[in-house]
Amino acid sequence: METRLRRLAGSVPDPELPVVTLEELGVLRAVQVSGPGKVRVELTPTYTGCPAIEAMSSDIERVLRADGIAEVSVVTVLSPAWSTDDISAEGRRKLAEFGIAPPRPHSAEGPVPLSLSIRCPNCGSTDTELLSRFSSTACKALRRCTSCGEPFDHFKEL
Repeated sequence: METRLRRLAGSVPDPELPVVTLEELGVLRAVQVSGPGKVRVELTPTYTGCPAIEAMSSDIERVLRADGIAEVSVVTVLSPAWSTDDISAEGRRKLAEFGIAPPRPHSAEGPVPLSLSIRCPNCGSTDTELLSRFSSTACKALRRCTSCGEPFDHFKEL
């Protein structure tokens, strides 16, 4: 039952990035059946103070109640902190298809280059420039491709 309820809760789209689900974004941490008709869901926001956490919680409550769960408890869990490494491969693919450059995976091996290129999700060029450190949400930056001229969001690495 927990697996089915996790799939159901995980299928809720992110309110700020509706192209990805909460499962694909990696913010859904746990779904536990705590008794007959009682479920506890753990969410980790993409950053502390993320305003979307309330919408995520109410959307999960709505979906699970519609499935017959009488008592739904959604709790925010801050540790371990969410990281862009938590975004699934499917979530990264969907972000790119939607026109948002997905974050690069972190590497624990060796030094990190000072100037990392951001690939344009429209044409694939790495010849891009930063227009603004913040875009429609605090977790995205606004960039422009100098090859095709298209502006695009880049999901920041955290």
